[in-house]
Amino acid sequence: MERPTVLEDHWWRWINQKEKKAAEEIIAAHMPLVDYHVQRIGATLPLSVDREDLRSQGMIGLYDALVKFDHRRDLKFYTYASFRVRGAILDSLRKEDWLPRSSREKAKMIEETTERLEQQKGRHVTEDEVANALQLPAADVLKTVAENYMAQLLSMNQAQEEEDQEDGHTFTLQDHQTLAPYEEAEKKETKEQLQQLVSTLPEKEKLVLSLFYHEDLTLTEIGHTLRLSTSRISQIHAKALFRLKQAFQKEEAKL
Repeated sequence: MERPTVLEDHWWRWINQKEKKAAEEIIAAHMPLVDYHVQRIGATLPLSVDREDLRSQGMIGLYDALVKFDHRRDLKFYTYASFRVRGAILDSLRKEDWLPRSSREKAKMIEETTERLEQQKGRHVTEDEVANALQLPAADVLKTVAENYMAQLLSMNQAQEEEDQEDGHTFTLQDHQTLAPYEEAEKKETKEQLQQLVSTLPEKEKLVLSLFYHEDLTLTEIGHTLRLSTSRISQIHAKALFRLKQAFQKEEAKL
């Protein structure tokens, strides 16, 4: 008979005895999960957003996951905790007006200028052209677009907060995975459209998006992989989002 691992022993003491020390050890073992989500979500946030605040919210989500996790369900704690940590961080951002008014005004100005230049030139414009028209650094344009993209994403995805349905120690997760037929069709169409638009991006931008969104690497990990600085990877990521946003808006205008 195999001896339980140290973590399994902590879990036994937490489940059966609600031992505080065991809970602390389980939390400590899953701290990298909190850091992972802080870095991924923080990648498109302004530097003014305190990462330690995000980390604190992630820790609240992790503790909440430990308290509400039902070990009898066919669900791994890591998966459940990841859901809770990410949700706690995003919820805190939704409740705070973290994007400064000046950034929102700048984003609107960039969007209006981009639209005007595209109408004049009859094609997609580059961030350099938008930057020149506004007398701003190109990096500032990319940064503002990326930040605004995150703000819009949070607003659009202000999904119904999951309701904890507890009966004794039973915890039920709502099924958000099953889509209605029309939603499935829309999702498939959007995915195909996105794949087509991504295929038009420069190779390095496609690679960064693939590593970030499909391989789940952080910007720092991508930098190590491609032997580039994290700031350079962040710039490439922002540039790719800038191009995709332009392309999506153009496609939507055709409908």
